[in-house]
Amino acid sequence: MAVFESSAAAEEVFGRLFGILLEDEAFTSQLRAHDLSIRLTQTGPDCNIHVSADKLVVGQDAPEDATIKIKMSSDTAHSLWLGKLMMPTAIATGKVRIRGKVSRVLELVPILRPAFDEYPEIAAKAGLPV
Repeated sequence: MAVFESSAAAEEVFGRLFGILLEDEAFTSQLRAHDLSIRLTQTGPDCNIHVSADKLVVGQDAPEDATIKIKMSSDTAHSLWLGKLMMPTAIATGKVRIRGKVSRVLELVPILRPAFDEYPEIAAKAGLPV
């Protein structure tokens, strides 16, 4: 059974999560310094996210172009943000597919700390298992 009951539910949770990241100067400055943008494509249910240093677009209007493209299931994303699944393991087992430099994705993980810290509370408030 999927963690998220609908695309709207996944978009709400992950939109809130990435909104927190855009408020973090360490995150946005790293994106600017390396001219990075990220496109996350999640499935089951579908959830598309595009994040750059200056904006966040969630849903069908999320641009396709990005320097890093990451694809995974919404359930995998939930496990990653809860810290129950580590990114290197997810990549090695094929649960996460990346287009762009994998090393750049792994470099981003430490600056995602505010989101990892907030995600359990965001998920709990949305009624998701934590």
